[in-house]
Amino acid sequence: MTSIPSTTATAQTSATTPTDTSKLSNPKATMDQDGFLKLFVAQLTHQDPTSPMDTNESIAQMASFSMVEGMNNMRATNTSIASSLNTSSAVGLIGRTVSYVDSKGDLQTGKVERVATTKDGQATLTIAGKPGIDPSLIAEVSA
Repeated sequence: MTSIPSTTATAQTSATTPTDTSKLSNPKATMDQDGFLKLFVAQLTHQDPTSPMDTNESIAQMASFSMVEGMNNMRATNTSIASSLNTSSAVGLIGRTVSYVDSKGDLQTGKVERVATTKDGQATLTIAGKPGIDPSLIAEVSA
């Protein structure tokens, strides 16, 4: 019977031993759904049979995980919607005269000729032949 507690103690010790982050490929990575489920199954597999995990605690962990996963999905959806709205707003500026602050801090005025989208979904404007202008730099719009 002494071998069972030592095995359990070994499993618990290895689970609580700090990991050397220098060996990780991305030490700042967050745990995804798959990682959480693997950890949860490992926790259930290595629990002490004479003192099992509290059912309420495991249900609370799963509920918390579901809530976080739902919030992550909602964040991704909101980011996509915001990107689409920004592009739509930028397209609405085509043909209009705008004033914007350039990289030197000077106010420039010109007609919006074109809207382009970057790899990450951000809209950029071409104003009076100058491409790559961030729509957030626009100070004034006129007809």
